[in-house]
Amino acid sequence: MNIVVVESPAKAKTINKYLGGDYKVLASYGHVRDLPAKDGSVKPDAGFEMEWEVDTKAKKHLSAIADAVKNADRLILATDPDREGEAISWHLLEALRKRRALKKDTPVERVVFNAITQRAVTDAMKNPREIDQPLVDAYLARRALDYLVGFTLSPVLWRKLPGSRSAGRVQSVALRLVVEREMEIERFRAQEYWSIVATFTTPAGETFQARLTVLDGEKLDKFSIGNEDAATKAVAAVEARDFSVSSIEAKPVTRNPYPPFTTSTLQQEASRKLSMSPAETMRSAQKLYEAGHITYMRTDGVDMAPEAVMAAREVIGDMFGKAYVPESLRMYKSKQKNAQEAHECIRPTVMGAAAGSLSGVTPADGKLYDLIWKRSLACQMAAARLERTTVDIASNDRNVGLRATGQVVKFDGFLKVYEESRDDRSGNGEDEDDQNRLPAMAERDALKRGNVEPNQHFTQPPPRYSEAALVKKMEELGIGRPSTYASIISVIQDREYVRKDKGRLVPEEKGRLVTAFLENFFRRYVGYDFTAELEEELDDVSGGRKDWRDLLARFWKDFSVNADETMKLRNAEVIEKVNEALAEHIFPAREDGTDPRLCPKCGKGQLSLKPGKFGAFIGCSNYPDCNYTRQLVVNGDASAAEDNGPRILGQDPDTGEEVSIRTGRFGVYVQLGDGEKPRRSSIPKGWDAAELTLEQALALLSLPREVGAHPETGKPISAGIGRYGPFVLHDGQYANLSSVEEVFSVGLNRAVSALAEKAGKARARTASTIRTLGTFDGVDGAIEVKSGRYGPYVTNGKINATLPKSLEPETISIEEAAALIVKKAEAGGGKKKAGRKKS
Repeated sequence: MNIVVVESPAKAKTINKYLGGDYKVLASYGHVRDLPAKDGSVKPDAGFEMEWEVDTKAKKHLSAIADAVKNADRLILATDPDREGEAISWHLLEALRKRRALKKDTPVERVVFNAITQRAVTDAMKNPREIDQPLVDAYLARRALDYLVGFTLSPVLWRKLPGSRSAGRVQSVALRLVVEREMEIERFRAQEYWSIVATFTTPAGETFQARLTVLDGEKLDKFSIGNEDAATKAVAAVEARDFSVSSIEAKPVTRNPYPPFTTSTLQQEASRKLSMSPAETMRSAQKLYEAGHITYMRTDGVDMAPEAVMAAREVIGDMFGKAYVPESLRMYKSKQKNAQEAHECIRPTVMGAAAGSLSGVTPADGKLYDLIWKRSLACQMAAARLERTTVDIASNDRNVGLRATGQVVKFDGFLKVYEESRDDRSGNGEDEDDQNRLPAMAERDALKRGNVEPNQHFTQPPPRYSEAALVKKMEELGIGRPSTYASIISVIQDREYVRKDKGRLVPEEKGRLVTAFLENFFRRYVGYDFTAELEEELDDVSGGRKDWRDLLARFWKDFSVNADETMKLRNAEVIEKVNEALAEHIFPAREDGTDPRLCPKCGKGQLSLKPGKFGAFIGCSNYPDCNYTRQLVVNGDASAAEDNGPRILGQDPDTGEEVSIRTGRFGVYVQLGDGEKPRRSSIPKGWDAAELTLEQALALLSLPREVGAHPETGKPISAGIGRYGPFVLHDGQYANLSSVEEVFSVGLNRAVSALAEKAGKARARTASTIRTLGTFDGVDGAIEVKSGRYGPYVTNGKINATLPKSLEPETISIEEAAALIVKKAEAGGGKKKAGRKKS
């Protein structure tokens, strides 16, 4: 029996269809070994020896493979055709040899295929090779680098910036990109400019618009007309003159199709057109690949197999006609110096298979496949032919000139199937002029002038990165590789360094702090050029041109010294450096010109960053004599966080004490009186502090509010606002309320009802079902996606597994859900019996 090992059961299922009864296909379920998350897993002083550990959840899968190969005629390692796939094969072989599961004379072969089709799989089986050691070495170098950076840098961060989570070799550079873009936006100052547009009528009675380009005989640039007065004078100059056509130029324009998809361009287009995150795109593409529908999805190569090119041309001719098939074949070559292991582009395995012809794919997967199919056809289609016309219009005295531009599609070519989207348009309509079709006219034609309109514009700040735009920027800089883009972006969001707002990436305050720290103390290692050069060196290792241990030794020599020196610095030195780096953001200039770091409470101390258990805040250097604190910023604005004394709302009618709104380290709150321990209450999310009334403040200060006694126990029920929102509480049991307002109005009946719903098996009974996915091999019971108190989760009725932030409840597949449940079960996530208390 020949034993074939692949990564996933889905891939195993597809391959099994193409191999005969002499083959048994098993799944490793990903990596079987990894570095333990502890100090000493990589030993720089011992030639970077690595201590590997079999993952707990991988033990049973490895045992099944070990049992199968004991009497096997041949072991065939058929993992993915990239660095990670090579590493999985290497780990498997090393683990099996360590167990002595393989006989010495059992042949071991490595096969790779770029698509899971019968032809690709059978051809691969006929052409086995050995494990590619340089590719494994490149994996070892990357894994060691990531481990050494993480386990060396993170403790420095924790010591010097409490509240920080961690730092990574590439994720920190990606975070720097997001932070620097936000700083560009904050420093941006809009510049006013005006454009003048006039409407003209041709002798044939057709109208069109033209933009002012010449005034007083001088050619205008974008900012020539900088204010309303200048615009008014320009309008008057146009209105005072007659105009005629001075020149017409019509140019033919050819637009060639875009290359087929790479990992990066697929992630970008899926984000723009389908609103899929890079992680969602890769999960969906993985399923399409494993089902045999597309070629391998981790690649930066754009070349297409000759047989695929010919198949595409045949499909194009059948669907659209011969005019859409170019005379010569379109062959694309990768621009990157190191296209990852020379993989082919991402394309359908069957060029004629439209999305509607596929069976067993989810709607989301079908949409992604449709995108890949259309792009793959379009890249082999004829060019689009357009005509771009420019008409210059001049006054009789030649002192004033206007220009009209237009464009018409003469032959749509590839545009019939596909047009690439853009991330960031100008937003002021200036780039839309070319889309207009101009009426027929001739030189010297007299034109009748109509309305002349001045239009005010302001320059726009650079846009925040979308996930697609960040992937594009990382690729341009040479940061990361196709297999890492999605995980890098997921990590900086999961660690709450960055959040997504309206599809754009916004740095959180802790992300800014970490970036400021790294730029000041580890500047070289978050440098774009250094990171890109290191990536190239790692590519050289995979190509057998460099030794991986030499690369690690050179990196570690300087990096370890840098880390040791930073650890020895006094925390005060570190904080002051970060203060200086973020001064523009956290200590903005005051309107009265006073020192922005002067404490507004005592008037003597200097404001500074203060590390706290729950993150950094701003405090006074005169602590404990002065207890002034505030948040770093409020809604992105440090001046809004500045506490220039309390804002008095009025007096409490019962006590006569003042009720005020204040800003502290944890945000905006209301306070009753002063004294040593004044009563305080945070302002709930969704309430505007600027519009808060005395009545609302008193209501907040009255919480928790007693609702009444429970009819069954006689114990009190109270209502309040906590970390997870509004609630009612009885005898240690909480139940959520629908809104903050309900806290002040909830009656006894409603409170008892809410508590009853939560009693007993509350989660199972009250959680709402979002989707029912069905049954899956290896998981007992039907799998459902539900919404619970702490967010969405998947369950089979016995085991509940929370959805990570990278998975969406509306799009998670049954395979992904089953994997989460299995992982939870292996980690002991089933229902546990209560242990007996020790006496």
